[in-house]
Amino acid sequence: MKALKLTVLSAVVLMASCTMIPRYQRPDLSVATQYSTPAQIEPGTQAAEIGWRDFYKDPRLQQLISLALGNNRDLRVAILNIEEARAQYRIQRADLLPSLSASASGSVQRLPAEVSTTGQAGVFRDYSVGAVASYELDLFGRVRSLNEEALHTFLASTEARKATQISLIAEVANAWLTLQADLELKQLTADTLANQQASLKIVSSGFRYGTSSALDLRQAETSVRAAEVNLAQYDRQVKQDINALTLLVGTPPGAGLLTPEPLGAVTLDENLPAGLPSDLLTRRPDIVAAESRLMAANANIGAARAAFFPRITLTASGGTATATLHGLFDAGSAAWSFGPSVSVPIFDYGRNSANLAVAKVDRDIAVATYQKTIQTAFREVSDALDGRATWGQQELAQSQLVDASASAFRLSSERYQQGVDGYLNVLVNQRSLYDAQQNLIKVQLARVSNTVDLYRALGGGWNEGTAKDPEQVGSVLGQSGEKEANERLN
Repeated sequence: MKALKLTVLSAVVLMASCTMIPRYQRPDLSVATQYSTPAQIEPGTQAAEIGWRDFYKDPRLQQLISLALGNNRDLRVAILNIEEARAQYRIQRADLLPSLSASASGSVQRLPAEVSTTGQAGVFRDYSVGAVASYELDLFGRVRSLNEEALHTFLASTEARKATQISLIAEVANAWLTLQADLELKQLTADTLANQQASLKIVSSGFRYGTSSALDLRQAETSVRAAEVNLAQYDRQVKQDINALTLLVGTPPGAGLLTPEPLGAVTLDENLPAGLPSDLLTRRPDIVAAESRLMAANANIGAARAAFFPRITLTASGGTATATLHGLFDAGSAAWSFGPSVSVPIFDYGRNSANLAVAKVDRDIAVATYQKTIQTAFREVSDALDGRATWGQQELAQSQLVDASASAFRLSSERYQQGVDGYLNVLVNQRSLYDAQQNLIKVQLARVSNTVDLYRALGGGWNEGTAKDPEQVGSVLGQSGEKEANERLN
């Protein structure tokens, strides 16, 4: 008999330690093992390990990023999602342990003689004080499967917060770079307009003295009006860039953070080590989050399977019960009860089968989402690497085009002043020079933005990097800054 009891107890313990969660296997990766463009591979260094303060050297951009980390609403939502997932996990984890509650009750009722157990009408009183303990004997792992799902959902939310921060930092950097480019374009247009207005005065003077034709005058005036149109356009773009940056930062940035900075003076680490595509599986938070969601969906299948089997609940209560309030704690008033209950699904119109089918479909959706996230990450890194290999060459060629256009404009101006050519050649070469200068700024913007995109695509931007000045933290971040956000996560 003793051996039988031990055997039964061992079987119960063994069943209580098992679940019906399918064995998790990481899906096959449908990406290449190498990038199309040769990438720098340094086993000891990863781009994700480079702090954003070490990558973005400009102190104004660093302050803008710090402000965004402390005030951006999307990042706040991501932090709150973590706290919600943490609370949900605590709820599911509590179901693994017995629940204990205290209760006190009293009732007074009058019963007629026909229904009274004594055969006489009377007033009956009942008072009780006690505690009730309840525990689900999770033999088939339903509760543990739900706990596992909540855990992976929580882990996914923490990685999603990292991914949100990485994207936010890249958006702030690109918005600031776009503002710098438009400020530079605006200044270039203003300088071009000033030169064209000076040329218009010369042509107007020549027209009055008969050395210039009416066509030359109208052509010079046309170039002035076109430059005025472009100046108004760039003025509008600068204002809209500031609005976009304000939205990302979460507060109006100070004027000192928006001073012009030539794109040619912006230095970023363009030799980021890309590593191998497989490195993205652990370096990119969005991929880790997608896999955590996949594991959560896989765990939910175990809970759906366990719903087909009996649910055993143990309920026990103990306390005192008397018919008089003053005798509630007298000797002999102790009362207790123990009542195990078993719930067996028999006929539910296919509800459990449908829940299991939904859980399996959710798992398949999570697999497809996980694979799509990996493919997207691979494409983003490949695009950025391809850009790194070509944007520098394009910038060099564009710079040479600016030099050639400037020489052509200077020669055409000299020939016009000497009366060899008409003003049309001056106008054509001036517009060519202006277009080449605009395109050079746009190419420079594309080059530095591509470096920012590569840093983001490789998972960079989660680590802060170089320690910051405490006084700067107080002046930039405020009470709801990055430090507070990190403390809420720990």
